[in-house]
Amino acid sequence: MGAVGAVTGSATVRVLRDRTAGLFLVVVVVSGFGTSAMWLAAGVWVKSLTGSDSLAALAVFAMWLPVLVGPALGTIADRIPAKPLLVGSNLVMAGLLTLLTMVDSAGRIWSLFVVLVLYGASFVLMGAAESSLIAGAVDARLLGDFNGLRMMASEGMKLLAPLAGAGLYARFGGGAVALLDAASFALAAGVCVLLPAREPADAASAGRRGELTAGIRQVWGSPVLRPLVLAGSVAMLCAGLNGAAIYAVIDIVLGRSPTYAGVLYAVQGAGSVVVGLLAGPLLRRLPERVFTAAGIALFAVAVGVRALPYDAVALVASAAVGAGLPCVLIAAMTAVQRETPEAVLGRTAATANTMMMVPNAVALALGAGLIALVDIRVLLPLVGAAGLLTATLLVTGRWGWLTDAPTGPPPSSAEA
Repeated sequence: MGAVGAVTGSATVRVLRDRTAGLFLVVVVVSGFGTSAMWLAAGVWVKSLTGSDSLAALAVFAMWLPVLVGPALGTIADRIPAKPLLVGSNLVMAGLLTLLTMVDSAGRIWSLFVVLVLYGASFVLMGAAESSLIAGAVDARLLGDFNGLRMMASEGMKLLAPLAGAGLYARFGGGAVALLDAASFALAAGVCVLLPAREPADAASAGRRGELTAGIRQVWGSPVLRPLVLAGSVAMLCAGLNGAAIYAVIDIVLGRSPTYAGVLYAVQGAGSVVVGLLAGPLLRRLPERVFTAAGIALFAVAVGVRALPYDAVALVASAAVGAGLPCVLIAAMTAVQRETPEAVLGRTAATANTMMMVPNAVALALGAGLIALVDIRVLLPLVGAAGLLTATLLVTGRWGWLTDAPTGPPPSSAEA
């Protein structure tokens, strides 16, 4: 354990010494605080103005909606220099969020939904631009460490920001939370100004055939990326069902009040922070498929045991969910950054994100219906079994039928 800790510390220092990586992590912390606060406040805001539970749920879905057009947004990211795109996107969102101070009645709630959709689109764009800059700036051997630290920073903000957002909303209303988030975007834009400027590698190829499908072809044609992203898709589908079941677990299994969700989410976030710090060293010691499969298996077991009516089990399971699930995302994004030509990196990163996150959003919606039809103490073990099967297929190479005969070679820089 001491050796792992020493290697972790050394790699972390090397990542933080890289100016680009260090600045990006600052951006993640700054913008992540405002985003986490706004994520919580949006649904409460809609509920308080309209009295509708459905519209409140739709507020969260509005942020997810742009993920559906991730490949198209990734194409934009590949055509615009990353630094101006990051600075501009942060400034635009800062301006849009200030407009939400005028949302004080149900009749103006439509403007909140418009901003939330644009919010989600900005994160897809900025995520694609970030992948391009990081892949070119960080040593390939340290990409796993960077992505782990990024996950740790993001999840760390989720432990703090919701409490701050809830308190701010209770005292001053939704407009105050929007202004807090706007300030975080403005500060993030200022940090992005310090990033190095890099031109997109394929700016001259804009308009060529196959732009929108380049990211799909890169993922589908790669024997490295395809199994990781597909396994991630199944894992995130299971994660969506698990997320939809959380309040049923608290009520039916544990007999607790809904506020107990805050405790479980905090413990889950702590698990994500820990695995974020260890991900880089583990990825250097384990094959990516083994690391991913181990994360999925840990997550799957945790979901299954949530059917047991014990608080201690629920807390341990939450920590395990928080530690297992990020392994899938960290490994997949690290592989995308390492394996993809710079010319199509934005599209490929956005496509991989779409393929993994859309099942999660769909499962969140479907899970509500399944919970009404299937006993939660039966549903959760079934979800866990599906996760274990996915992990087994991945680690044993049973995804081979998806990788042995790709539909075509990944796009090269010239083809893009």
